[in-house]
Amino acid sequence: MFLHKKDNGKTDEELIRLYRTDHNLEWVSALFMRYTGMVYGVCLKYLRDREESRDAVMQIHEKLINSLLHHEVSQFRGWLYVFARNHCLMQLRAKKSAGQLEISLTVMENGQSEHPAEDSDLGDDMTKLEKCIEGLNQEQQQCVRLFYLEEQCYKDIAQATGFDLNHVKSYIQNGKRNLKICMERND
Repeated sequence: MFLHKKDNGKTDEELIRLYRTDHNLEWVSALFMRYTGMVYGVCLKYLRDREESRDAVMQIHEKLINSLLHHEVSQFRGWLYVFARNHCLMQLRAKKSAGQLEISLTVMENGQSEHPAEDSDLGDDMTKLEKCIEGLNQEQQQCVRLFYLEEQCYKDIAQATGFDLNHVKSYIQNGKRNLKICMERND
């Protein structure tokens, strides 16, 4: 971990603003230190391994350095929780076969926490979800994956794909609707 200055009671938003202004890593470290316990808890919940969880905390800290420069964050604690959860889900996904996807339609729709290790039907749901994603047209597939899995914003997706910003929003919205219909039909 980086050594950090005392934050003198600064709010999360102030620390983020300071970091974005001067790119001083001490501000990120001071901010991250406030929530290291929460991040470790999230990692342990999903990864179920202490050593892997410790490694994930460090990886999340490293990713945070870049992400805070590119994402507008208004409620840091909640954003960091989702950021950590998604990092863990991506690690779990990497361990599984390429045909499975570590995100459920419920998470995609409302961002609520799921308990993948406790849900015995999750593997079947993931397989169904992946098949449904493969059934989307190419534009919807690409935008849905970038938005939900890579956590890219509309603007970044538009730049990466060359699609117009309004088309990106439409592809994501229609893709999500089509996934929901497909999942309901396959239940």
